[in-house]
Amino acid sequence: MQFRTRMASIGAVAVLVAACGGSTATPSAQPTPAGATPGAATPVATPVASVAAAKTITEWDYQSADPQKTQWQKVLDECSATTGITIQRQAIPRDELINKVLLGAQSKQLPNVLRIDNPDLQQIADTGALAPLTDFGVDLTGLYPNLVQAGTYKSKVYGIAPGINGMALFYNKDMFTAAGLQPPTTWAEITSAAKALTKSGVYGMAFSAPATEEGSWQFEPWLWGAGGDLSKLDSAQAVKALQFWTDLVKSGSASKSVVQWTQGDVNDQFVAGKAAMQQNGVWNLSALEKSKINFGIVPIPKPDGGAAPGPMGGEVLTIPVNSDAAASAAAGQVVNCLLSDKEMAAWATLQAYIPSRQSVAAQAVTADPNMKAFVDAAAAELSRTGPPANLGPNYSKVSQPLWTAIQAALSGAKSPQDALTGAQQQAAAALAGS
Repeated sequence: MQFRTRMASIGAVAVLVAACGGSTATPSAQPTPAGATPGAATPVATPVASVAAAKTITEWDYQSADPQKTQWQKVLDECSATTGITIQRQAIPRDELINKVLLGAQSKQLPNVLRIDNPDLQQIADTGALAPLTDFGVDLTGLYPNLVQAGTYKSKVYGIAPGINGMALFYNKDMFTAAGLQPPTTWAEITSAAKALTKSGVYGMAFSAPATEEGSWQFEPWLWGAGGDLSKLDSAQAVKALQFWTDLVKSGSASKSVVQWTQGDVNDQFVAGKAAMQQNGVWNLSALEKSKINFGIVPIPKPDGGAAPGPMGGEVLTIPVNSDAAASAAAGQVVNCLLSDKEMAAWATLQAYIPSRQSVAAQAVTADPNMKAFVDAAAAELSRTGPPANLGPNYSKVSQPLWTAIQAALSGAKSPQDALTGAQQQAAAALAGS
């Protein structure tokens, strides 16, 4: 997923998800191919019955704004030409899509192919609305194991992303050289560099912390890097991470506007020379390489050094359950095309994503050395719904209290400790009512 803004409404529809119910049986044991996670998924494609595919299918996704809207359409058009299947697409704004999907799951009115944010996968699969991809011969070999795990629910694979993304620290090389600074490798070095580089019209550090899933997404590398996890939002490690962010804002090294900035806003600040460092994603590489900014990339560090694990981003392709076997067969052909090496590479080029098949990802580094930091980090990225917290369909019940706490701390309304204590109480209450 290229992460910008995820639905604040997810928490509101959690009751609807529970009401929908639905579960799937555990499949019989099958051999685990290269690239799969033993015991975590069923990555072997199963035989597909011979069914004449339909000539037209429907597809929903949330890439409703350019350039992503046009870029995804290009990939769909290529697979339409390859398969001979017409794809009738609906691009629905992200804040509307999940509500529409959950209602569609109840009424059994879903598209033939559905593309959703990866942490939403388990929530939708829990309704019983999705079919295992292996029912349609989808090839899962050679994929990043953590990506397969992110698309798995109750031991079956329901969604796979053609490309994944992650975050890093981008820094302005010219500003660092002028100040005699080296790229930061610890939290203390970030704090020191941000303070030294903050001056009139320039903040030392920029990040995105709005009151949406985007705020939680951006905070999670710092949370996980400090040794915390989403099962205990008020742990000492979580408080340490939020205190780090809060101190950057309180000291003036980061703008108070971070509580409103999207990741796009943050990148605009960096490109305009108004931020010496930014936390942002791989999808900005194309724009940065075309800009006049002389930039470098380093991993988001743990407090004392070493790369922090980040949340896995990427939109997964799913095939909703459908009584029309011909339409489902056609959907399987289209999804197989979209997950082919050729289209993974095309999507990676268009969107600056990491191809989900490791061999194709290696080729992306050869084509653009700036991809190396992101490809190197991809295998360690964590699913927001998976370990260590294993929240599954309940991720939104924790994420929303977390971003609310981040807002309270960064705005100065509460201390990081008090904000996260309240968040943990809210999350625990929501989980208890699941």
